[in-house]
Formats: sequence, C-alpha cells, structure tokens
Amino acid sequence: MRLLFCTSFKTTFITFLLLMPLLVSAQGYNTKTFQKDIDAFDRLDSLENVEMGSNLFVGSSSITNWKDIASYFPDSYVVNRGFGGSKFEDLLYFMDRVILPYKPARIFIYEGDNDIAANIDTETLISQARTLRRKIAKAFPAVTVVFIAVKPSVSRWAMKDKYLEFNKALSDFAGKEKRTAFADVWTPMLDENGEVFKNVFLKDNLHMKANGYEIWKKVLTPFVLKNKQ
Repeated sequence: MRLLFCTSFKTTFITFLLLMPLLVSAQGYNTKTFQKDIDAFDRLDSLENVEMGSNLFVGSSSITNWKDIASYFPDSYVVNRGFGGSKFEDLLYFMDRVILPYKPARIFIYEGDNDIAANIDTETLISQARTLRRKIAKAFPAVTVVFIAVKPSVSRWAMKDKYLEFNKALSDFAGKEKRTAFADVWTPMLDENGEVFKNVFLKDNLHMKANGYEIWKKVLTPFVLKNKQ
C-alpha cells in the first residue's frame, strides 16, 4: 500500500511539474491590458453590421491606426480589428474574439514590432506565429493568411538588425506553409541609401501618416480579395 501511494504521489508530482509552466503562463497573463479594446469590438460589430467573408486585418497599432483602411481598398470588404500595443502572445490569447467570430475570407496579421522592442527573440516569435497559423488553419482550413513584415521606423532604427532577422525568418516560415504569404512592407519604406523614409511618420517617429499607408496599400493590394458586394 505504501509503495502504491509513493508511486501515485510521484506520478502526480511529475505531472504537476510538467504542467506548471502552462499554469503560470495562464495565470500571469493580464487580460485587463486589452479588455476595453476587445469589448469595443463587440459594439463595433453591431454598429458596422459586420458580415462573414471579409479581408480581416489584425495586429498592433500600425493596424489600429489605419482607421480609414477601407477607403484604400474600395473594391474589397475590409474589417479592421487591430488593438494597439499588442504582441503575438496577445493575438494568440484573444484570437477567439478578434479572428474566429468573423469567419473571414482572408486574414492579414501585423505583429512582431512591439515584440522585438520588448526584446523577444526571433525563435520565440516564429514559434508563436506557427501556433497562431495552425490554430487558424484548424478553424478555417481554406483561408489564406498574410503575415505583414514588421516595418522600419525612425524611433526603432537602432534595432534594424533584429527586425531584418525576424522578417527573414517570417518570410521563410510563410513560404513553407500552405495558404500562407508574406507581404514585404519593409523594403519599399527605405530610400535609395537603405535608410528609412523620415517623412512618412508622425511626430513620434513610430506611427505612420497617410503617405506611409499609401506604401502599404501598394504592397498589400495584390493580396487583398476584391469581394465587396
């Protein structure tokens, strides 16, 4: 009896140790950071009478701030559900609120910018991108996902090498996945000397003005479905 108890306790203890990182991760995630943003989407869905089959854009503030994104793609049905300050882990956590309910025809993802600024390494980011892609594939096996390269910016130019490393890894990953594409917005935002355009940013030198989004429009147009009714 004592041997059986010891064996059972040992098995339970080992199982607890294996699960502990997951439990800590779940408990340590602060849902309040983005809860207001996510709740606001529920109200927007009602006001905008959102329907399935959209070109769904999700990600951090470069998506959030693109308030007039629909006007850049007049022949397309576009829905913007970006939430500023987000990282890959946040999109993963909230994907059941910002991706799955919309049943989109195509999904555009912009994450990695804030991640790199927070010193999250490329290997971790690609792992998260892979997890996100596979969750989407499980829910929508026929839907194409477009990963948008992290953009260059004046304020984060010192981290250029890390950005380039991540973009290369993200491009390689996308190239190996079914129904997955990589949209390079990095290259066209550089001048002939390889320096980032300074006139496409707001005063914070991080977020873009309209002429910056015009560059994105040219890159993304071939990927956006023309599906406006």
